[in-house]
Amino acid sequence: MKRTRHPKEFKIQVAKELIKTGNAALVARRYELSPNMVNRWVKEYKNGKFDDHSSTGDTVALETKELSQENDQLKKLLGEKDLEIAILRDLIKKKNPHLLKNLK
Repeated sequence: MKRTRHPKEFKIQVAKELIKTGNAALVARRYELSPNMVNRWVKEYKNGKFDDHSSTGDTVALETKELSQENDQLKKLLGEKDLEIAILRDLIKKKNPHLLKNLK
């Protein structure tokens, strides 16, 4: 039997199908492959072996920038919420000091 090299796209397709269905024997039978090979492809897919490394530098930089912007936005939002809580507690303390015991 001649050894066949399958393209990366085919391996990714088979791995995604196995993850979706959860039945290695069924997927392997459909594509006339060994169930062990299909399971190995899924393991490699989950470990990131099939990622496209040609453009990862650009995508990683872009993702890092987006995450950094989102992080800054969330920090600002959290700071605003903390300030709002502090102001509300001061108002409660001034108007109803007996209620402050319940907040702590």
